[in-house]
Amino acid sequence: MIRKPYLQRRRAQEFIKANHHIRYPQVRVLTDKGETLGVMTTAEALSQAQEAGKDLVLITEVAQPPVVKIIELSKHKYQLQQKQAADRKKAKVQEIKEVRFGPFMGEQDFESRLKRVIEFLEKGHKVRLSLMFRGRQITKKEFGYETFETIINRTNEIASVEMAPKMLGRKLIAQLSPANKGKK
Repeated sequence: MIRKPYLQRRRAQEFIKANHHIRYPQVRVLTDKGETLGVMTTAEALSQAQEAGKDLVLITEVAQPPVVKIIELSKHKYQLQQKQAADRKKAKVQEIKEVRFGPFMGEQDFESRLKRVIEFLEKGHKVRLSLMFRGRQITKKEFGYETFETIINRTNEIASVEMAPKMLGRKLIAQLSPANKGKK
């Protein structure tokens, strides 16, 4: 397989301004432990960093004056990496579970699928209800709407209707979301 450079995904690299790349007349200086040394000129801060054998790294440039830290550049990059990994771990991906119904289902099948819908909602997942009309079943759409109405009525304590039942071609779909978010 030939790899084409324009198809490869490139990770967006962030350029960290450090040492002589910091071009502000005055900066607020922090130590590597987070203690404030005060506001000083960039040249003074750079000389203090060199005396300590460390780098002067720009933390934020939106503050007035910009905030810099006296820290080893590799240590700062590692800390950023750890913070990004923790943020990814905390980010919860909302899953949408789909449960399929039929317009002329038996009572036992309906109950078992309704039980599954309730399980998903109690775990904090969104649930998409879908009902496919096959062949001549499309002439009896009201049975599909009645099925969904029953599901919505039976789950109204634990769920809210996010998307009301609507037809998409031969498929009737609706979406429920948990009323009390994330009861895990």
